[in-house]
Amino acid sequence: MIDLLLTKPNWNDVVDDQDSIRSRMSLLTDLETVIWSAVDRAEARLWLCNTVAGFNCVTLLHQRDLFRALLRTPRTKRDLASQLLHFMFDTSPHKLGSVLARRSHVLEKFFQGNPKRVLLWFSCSSSGGGLEQGKGFKALSQFAFKNRDICWEELEWKGKHGQSPAVVATKPHYFLDLDIQKTVENFLEHVPEFWSSDEFAESVKDGDIFFIDRSFFVQYFIDLMYKEEYKDIWDVVNEFLGQQPFSSLCGRLLIVLEDQDLCYLVESLCESLGPRMELQQFNDISNLFAILVSKCGAYGSIDQLLLLNAVTAQRRQLLRLLRDEEAWEPQEKINEIVSKMSAIPSNPNILTTILKNKYKMKTIEVIKYVGLLSWLLYYRLSRECQNPESWESLFVNNQIGFRNSNKHTLPERDGPSEEDCSGFDSSSSVRVKSRRKKKARKKKRTYYRDEDGDDDELLDYDSASQKLVSLSNTRSWLLSTDGYSSGLSSADLPEYLHRQCLSRWMTWLLKK
Repeated sequence: MIDLLLTKPNWNDVVDDQDSIRSRMSLLTDLETVIWSAVDRAEARLWLCNTVAGFNCVTLLHQRDLFRALLRTPRTKRDLASQLLHFMFDTSPHKLGSVLARRSHVLEKFFQGNPKRVLLWFSCSSSGGGLEQGKGFKALSQFAFKNRDICWEELEWKGKHGQSPAVVATKPHYFLDLDIQKTVENFLEHVPEFWSSDEFAESVKDGDIFFIDRSFFVQYFIDLMYKEEYKDIWDVVNEFLGQQPFSSLCGRLLIVLEDQDLCYLVESLCESLGPRMELQQFNDISNLFAILVSKCGAYGSIDQLLLLNAVTAQRRQLLRLLRDEEAWEPQEKINEIVSKMSAIPSNPNILTTILKNKYKMKTIEVIKYVGLLSWLLYYRLSRECQNPESWESLFVNNQIGFRNSNKHTLPERDGPSEEDCSGFDSSSSVRVKSRRKKKARKKKRTYYRDEDGDDDELLDYDSASQKLVSLSNTRSWLLSTDGYSSGLSSADLPEYLHRQCLSRWMTWLLKK
């Protein structure tokens, strides 16, 4: 029998049994060891990042301040800044483009001695009789015509002779005859005014130029941020950090953080979120994890956070990993732990053991053991409850009232509405009408007659049985634990009961 431990411990009736206490705590420690043997640490880090990205109560101001503080941390700032800049290139290149436009003269060095970059930015093409000008080419031609008195002689033409401004004024497509490579080289050497002109600045302000050479511009903006401490770049970065969805920032940035900084971020977030959440607000599993961490007080290592996250917020991923064919050895060890745990006398139960000894351990250690126990329960529910009868037996043994939801009602059933059938076994009052039975038998004779005219009762029975089994396995229930408010199927129940148990246990732990 699986005991969900939903009855609040009576501390006055608890008898200290040191052997039992040591055995239980030792088994949970063994479970921790088995989990770490099966889980790659990098994957556990990714799970933690995914959980943090799911926090839905982070304010825009807080996320901005948090990531800005990390960008100022010496050990991580350049890697984090690089990742952030790539993110900005992908989503908001115009924000950084506006910064570059105010300093467009620096791009002289970008193009000097690099014909490939010159051709990528300043080349143009014509098609369909119309002129399609690239941004660089458009800036160059506009500047040249506007400032023809100082730069027209620097234009290089592909034909035998050059074009005059008067001719180009009436036939602008003649600019297509420019030798772009040589013209830009001339401008680099003799026309410095072009590189700081409004025309050139306008061409780069949308940020398209970044895609010519991302690494160059990433390094350029990092230097602006940390060497020159250029205010404009920090203003743009702060604005971006305060506008993006928190989940998007986490998805792109957390992966590059070192363990110490990831730990700092998780703890800072949980400290700010925890006080704003009630212990009963556990519908969102990410919020549940935030509350758990916020109550830990003195924090431990990143490994403790990774483990706590794995057994609470990422329990399904952990179970999926352990169900892999290659993980047969960890599965055997966990089954052995379950067997040994079940063999220990249940007075006091393991939860009582943990809660009563909380003053002898750090809070994070206590919460870790509670988390391990909750995952072990989730493992057993997923493994041992495979049909409606096993679930209903679980409800009865743990004094959980239940009703069959009408979501998957069988058409043959009669009697009171399933929504009105309360108590611990709502299936006992269901009857089958004899009239419908007779009608069903008549249909069997009608539709399942073989060539000799005999009824194929066996064929019909098997077919009907398969349908009944299918419907039975998709049965859903309304439970007293949430006021019979929502239907839960067999697939929903392990997660739901895990969350119910863990929230109740944590309430007892933190309020005792």
